Amino acid sequence: MMPITTRFASRVITRRTTVFGSSIANSPFARSYHENIVEHYENPRNVGSLDKNELSVGTGLVGAPACGDVMKLQIKVDDDGNITESKFKTFGCGSAIAASSVATEWVKGKNVDEVLAIKNSDIAAHLKLPPVKLHCSMLAEDAIKAAVKDWKAKQAEQLSSEAAA
Repeated sequence: MMPITTRFASRVITRRTTVFGSSIANSPFARSYHENIVEHYENPRNVGSLDKNELSVGTGLVGAPACGDVMKLQIKVDDDGNITESKFKTFGCGSAIAASSVATEWVKGKNVDEVLAIKNSDIAAHLKLPPVKLHCSMLAEDAIKAAVKDWKAKQAEQLSSEAAA
């Protein structure tokens, strides 16, 4: 088996396939990972970007120096503080992509303060991540927190500029 990189418009995924291009479902990746990981890797939810300049959008960009994974998670928040939309772009392994996908699903419809309760252990348990891939769920938790922090900073800046005017 040889690694083949497939480049999509909104993500980069490295898949292990045969030289004949078989599906990941028949690959060692699928046989060694839980079906939840494979499902989110092959059919990731909410891939893309939101306009980071919008006041209603918070962006979290985090990375893992040990493995090189980089995760960008964005949230769009309404006037009541509820997350109406979430997107991600991840450069990393299948587990990182799956963790990003799950995180974007879990934050939608929740209040920004409520999503801070999402823990990496919850994501890891849902995906059945092996111990060597737990850092992927930690990235997802950190990305959620960073996105909320960015959104709150934008809100505070807007309030202070309105008060100064």
